[in-house]
Order: sequence, then C-alpha cells, then structure tokens
Amino acid sequence: MYLWPQTLEIPVLDPSTVVVKKPVGLLHVKVVRAMKLMKADIIGTSDPYVKLSLSGEDLPAVKKTSIKKHNLNPVWNENFRLIVKDPGSQLLQLHVYDWDKVGGHDTLGMQVVPLKTLTPQETKQLTLDLLKSTDASDPRDKKQRGRIMVELTLVPFKEDSSISGRLDQINGSRKGSGKGSELVDNDDDPFNGSGLLSVTVQSAEDVDGESHNNPYATLLFRGERKRTKMIRKTRDPRWNEEFQFMIDQPPLREKIRIEVLSKRTGFSFRSRESLGYVEVNLDDVVYNGRINEKYHLINSKNGVVHVEIQWDRV
Repeated sequence: MYLWPQTLEIPVLDPSTVVVKKPVGLLHVKVVRAMKLMKADIIGTSDPYVKLSLSGEDLPAVKKTSIKKHNLNPVWNENFRLIVKDPGSQLLQLHVYDWDKVGGHDTLGMQVVPLKTLTPQETKQLTLDLLKSTDASDPRDKKQRGRIMVELTLVPFKEDSSISGRLDQINGSRKGSGKGSELVDNDDDPFNGSGLLSVTVQSAEDVDGESHNNPYATLLFRGERKRTKMIRKTRDPRWNEEFQFMIDQPPLREKIRIEVLSKRTGFSFRSRESLGYVEVNLDDVVYNGRINEKYHLINSKNGVVHVEIQWDRV
C-alpha cells in the first residue's frame, strides 16, 4: 500500500492547529528534448536550458538541465527527482531559458503540468507547446515558441517504509501461504530501493558559546551539507526546519552528523565556534521508519539537540 497524501497537525500556543504538509512521494522527470525553439541571439540561434520545480513551496527546489549551445532543437535526456507534498494541487513548472554570458537570461517559453493528471507508478510522455505565460488571454501566447518533451512518473512512498514493518508483512504472508523459505521480490525487499531521508531539526537547549550565542545547526550526510537559519542571542534556539536527502539505498550502517555552531554578528575575536555535535546512527531510522529524539551534544557541558528523522521508501 502507498501513503498518499498525508498531513501532520502540530499544536501551537493557542488551541488552533497549523497543518504542515509532509512529503508523500517523488516525481521522476526526464527532460527529453525541445523542438523549434525561438531564436534569441542575433546570430539566429539560442543556448537553451530548462529549469524545473514544483509549485506550492516558499523556497522551491529548482533543478536545471545542462546548456545546449547554438541549438534550436536540443536533446537532453536528463533525469531529475522532485519531492511531492500535495499531488492534488501541485504543478510541475517548466521554464526554458536562453543562456547569456552577460546580463539576464531570456525566457524562451514555459509550461505547467498538474500532478493530479498523472497516474501513480505510470510513466507518461508529454509533448507540450511552450507559452509566454499561463494566462489564456495573453496575446503573446499566439506566437509559436516551440515545444518541449518530458517523461513523468509519480511515485508515492510505501505506507510502511520501515524494515521491521515490511518484514512483519512478509513473514505474515509466508505463514499464511506456508512458504517459509520463499525469497522476497526485489521490489518488496526492505533492504533495497531508493527513498527519502527527512531530517527535522526542532531545537537545541543549553548551548553555550564562549564568545557569542547566535546558534545555527548544520547537517552532514554523504558529503552533502545543509544548515538552519541563525537565531541571535539565545541558548535555547527553536528552528523547526526540515531537510531532505534523496538516496538510492536505505542508509544502513551510516551516520548523519548534526552540529550546533554560533556565528559572530558583531565584533568578536572568534567569528565562529562549535557548541557541540552528535553523530546519529541511521539503522534505527531504517528499521523503525522514524525516530524523534533528544541527543546530548559532544563537547558541550549540558547542550542537547532535538531532531526527528524519517525514512520513506518508494
């Protein structure tokens, strides 16, 4: 079964609630090619590339293809993955630009695809007319701007992505069928398959710097670093920021490093100092699907950091 969609209600200081949308799946996008693009350069050609993102995000994750120099019929065949939170309302936004070495990049055309038009787990190939805007009454849309071809696959997360939950399902099926030694199909193998590792850095407590207390947190996983915003003049910061890592295999026998640091905002002899760190073993996350814990920070007298980590398999 698949998880599609879900929301998490978080209580705030008053009786009302705030609905925070959580990731429910991935959109696989293959930008195949474009045809008969507009001539943007004075030499009668263009240097096109494509930006793609999903609507409904304050700070959308923008992916970008390579630039194809001097080409009105570029072929990319490039693959991307985008995190989906609300397939009923989100749009895939495609913008084709002409790259310029100096100045702004000219828009060659754009299109949008509502995710609700896609069937989960089915790849759909679309050839779309490029428009100036999505305003149907815009007279500039009557001008031919070329076409773009994409392949889209909407992949929901499994309802129970944890290894323990999946093994229970498999063992139950085996007992019911009497096939105790039957091998698991690769598609159902909980030890394999891509997915999304979501890390929410909730807060820290009693983090005390020697020169200043303007804490922020950093995450380091598989060489990729992410960071929260900085909060000034506090020993008890509350961030509640979520970060995602798209990976091809469950992160077994791996760790994520979470460090709290303080950054100078005015005059100080030390521009930055570490307030403590912790390395979280991700085996528990993979086996249980989710952990929500407070960890004592190494190299900190009393500091702790509160994080929630979730593994969703597709």
